[in-house]
Amino acid sequence: MKKLFFILISVIVLFLVFKSNSKGKQITNQLKGLINSSVSSPNLINRKGISIKTRVLLPKGYKRVTYPKKSFQEYLRNYKLKPYGSPIINYNGSKYFAQHWHDAILEVPVPKNGLQQCADALMRIRAEYLWNTNRKNEIGFNFTSGHYCSWKQYANGYRPKIKGNKVSFHKTAAPNSSKKTFYKYLNLIYMYAGTASLHKELPKVKVKDLTIGDMLVNPGFPGHIEIIADEIINEKGEKLFLLAQGNTPAQNVCLLKNFENTDISPWYSFTKNTPVYTPSYHFKQPVFVRFK
Repeated sequence: MKKLFFILISVIVLFLVFKSNSKGKQITNQLKGLINSSVSSPNLINRKGISIKTRVLLPKGYKRVTYPKKSFQEYLRNYKLKPYGSPIINYNGSKYFAQHWHDAILEVPVPKNGLQQCADALMRIRAEYLWNTNRKNEIGFNFTSGHYCSWKQYANGYRPKIKGNKVSFHKTAAPNSSKKTFYKYLNLIYMYAGTASLHKELPKVKVKDLTIGDMLVNPGFPGHIEIIADEIINEKGEKLFLLAQGNTPAQNVCLLKNFENTDISPWYSFTKNTPVYTPSYHFKQPVFVRFK
């Protein structure tokens, strides 16, 4: 009881301090979520679940939207998770300062080089999906400069020569299509692509057409991006979604709680032209994009 009282007093004080700040709404949501996670147990979380689909339960009246086997949508919703309660770990082995934002950690390895940040982690997930489904020739991303860099080109020995915004590709290495070389290619992508390039390169998606794998993006340097990891629907046609993110500094990819509506957390609903508040980011003008 004393712990709850202390948390409530702290929230009131911090709310008064930050309510006139541009980040006040986001901070308030984080504090609301902290209270919720401190005084209640998750209602829609199966702690024994080892995938997104088995970890997150459905609100009453909803069912999962069906997608074909081997689709990107099914790949994501069945993504393997670390055991419940696993912390968010940064690339250097330290714990991230906020450990109350997530309900799951995806089994996405974090390179120690610190390059795999928010957009990079999602590009890795997409590239690994294409690799694992024998669609390697479809792997490719635009640099921020707009130049396209494909895995096929890289595997054939071509490397970029970069001078400012000018990029040219030259065959300077022996052909090598190994998995080790594939991850070297991804490190290159991490260096020269990001939220800005994804926003510019990928087709925009309307809220009514959203599906698993679509991404909520705010382009910039660094900007931020989050990916829809599951999708459910009720008899009225109302849909709810799960969101996952990588982050800066480079760290584990996590499934986010919903501090705006803790009754359905971690599920989110989206409405056209309505801001989206997630634990770590405020999307004032939401834009959704889709991998090609």
